[in-house]
Amino acid sequence: MTTRLDITVRAATGVGRTKLAAYDHALLNAGVGNFNLIKLSSVIPPHSTVRVLEGGAREALAGGHGDKLYCVESAVFAEHSGETVWAGLGWTTDATTGGLFVEHHGGSEESLMEQITLSLHDMDTNRGGGYGPIQAATASAHCTDRPVCALVVAAYAVEDWSPKETRG
Repeated sequence: MTTRLDITVRAATGVGRTKLAAYDHALLNAGVGNFNLIKLSSVIPPHSTVRVLEGGAREALAGGHGDKLYCVESAVFAEHSGETVWAGLGWTTDATTGGLFVEHHGGSEESLMEQITLSLHDMDTNRGGGYGPIQAATASAHCTDRPVCALVVAAYAVEDWSPKETRG
């Protein structure tokens, strides 16, 4: 069986009176706020496509309220005035064997991209090499007076809660 996932990468920010409220706002802005997130590690199945939504994420992901969303995410928070944070996902793929995601966060875009690059180079080397160029999506948030969240999420698949034998 050939896996053909269309993985969408969505970047967004949020603000709220608490870190959790800021995270929820970022999830809503990413178009995934009404799903139960099931966080995955770093492996992209063979024959999958990874595409970054233009303009970040404003397109809501199709599915029902409370459905399961399989995803990889990077989320980071700032709650002190003047603080800026960066979240990012990096990935590398091969058309046949699949690929790898990494999630990092940091205080600057430069440190974030360095961590993404170092991690993916090591992961590629540990697997014998052969993955393609590194790609990345990032989000940054700057705290002024309320907590903020920077979020990047790779949405793999949505699944409802009906028993498998009743799915079409």
